[in-house]
Amino acid sequence: MKEKNPRTKGRIRPVLKEWAESLLIAFILAMIIRTFFIQAFKIPTGSMRPTLLEGDVILVSKFLYGPKIPFTDIRLPGLRQPKRGDVIVFIYPKNTKKDFIKRLVAVGGETVEIKNGTVYVNDKPLTESVFSQRYYYNRGSWGEGGVKIKVPDESFFVLGDNSASSEDSRYWGFVPRKNILGKAILIYWPFPRVRIIR
Repeated sequence: MKEKNPRTKGRIRPVLKEWAESLLIAFILAMIIRTFFIQAFKIPTGSMRPTLLEGDVILVSKFLYGPKIPFTDIRLPGLRQPKRGDVIVFIYPKNTKKDFIKRLVAVGGETVEIKNGTVYVNDKPLTESVFSQRYYYNRGSWGEGGVKIKVPDESFFVLGDNSASSEDSRYWGFVPRKNILGKAILIYWPFPRVRIIR
């Protein structure tokens, strides 16, 4: 019976160790990038049509608003605050195991009203194209006609671009600042739909 060459065995161990170390470093780097810089999300519903379609895979910048330190409510400094018109990903306030994506409409201290299909913030209609080209329906407890809603401090009012089929702030209220994960910046899959998100 042929004996195994001890030299070959001695060479395999360092190679396996090197591979394991490389995989561990790659995993740690991927987790750091995902936690503090950028994360991919897949769009599950049509609530943001036509901006985002079911099945789109997007990249979300966590660095822009300041990433959260895991398992805490502490947020590192970001480049800027969330602002009206941003498409944001956040932890759904009614079920913290779900992430939602909607467009930011109003920030803490502002009033929101939907009338005749138009969104009014502080009694002024939103004229930016991302709002003016859409019709918004009066639905839900926070979206009734003739009712002005004041957004609490450190919170946001969000709406889906597909107002007829979106479960958003009209139904469940406000997004606390601590729930925000980041800003949607790019569709990167499927390839024909690659584009900056506006």
